[in-house]
Amino acid sequence: MWLVIILTLILVVLGLYLSMTAGRIDRLHQRIETSSLALDVHLLRRSSIALELATAGVLDPASSLLIADAAHAARTSGDFDTVLKAQAESDLTAALDAALEDPEETAEIEITELGSGLLDELDAAFRRVQLSRRFRNDAVRACRQVRSQFLVRIFRLAGHTAWPETLEMDDTRPHGLTER
Repeated sequence: MWLVIILTLILVVLGLYLSMTAGRIDRLHQRIETSSLALDVHLLRRSSIALELATAGVLDPASSLLIADAAHAARTSGDFDTVLKAQAESDLTAALDAALEDPEETAEIEITELGSGLLDELDAAFRRVQLSRRFRNDAVRACRQVRSQFLVRIFRLAGHTAWPETLEMDDTRPHGLTER
């Protein structure tokens, strides 16, 4: 009789643990989705500002063309897989860094009201992208940690959900923006 009660109690505790863990995994996946959407918004905003900067006439023509091409590629890369999107965003960062690497040239752009406003917006967009990517990658790491637990794998608590991947891209602010 005591054996049946103990086994029932163990099964109830195991069921509660598995249920709570499955709920946690679901919440982590929702957090990944939410942070991915926020990151996409911030990346789109950054590429829009970069395109505005390229067409504003405050940069030299070669830099403008380079940034415009990279910004267009970054904007249209949303339909591709994560690796291609990260590469396009890293290329945009590299183009912006090449155009804004010299603090003196950045100071010349900042003289105009339009240039100053665009550089302020671009700096804010870079900061938001960095934070959003950090939040997303933290959520992915937490989800991976829970999903790698023994009981989670045995009972397939994540179902058929794809293994979450971190987004690795270059999102460092251009040197000319950090020296402002």
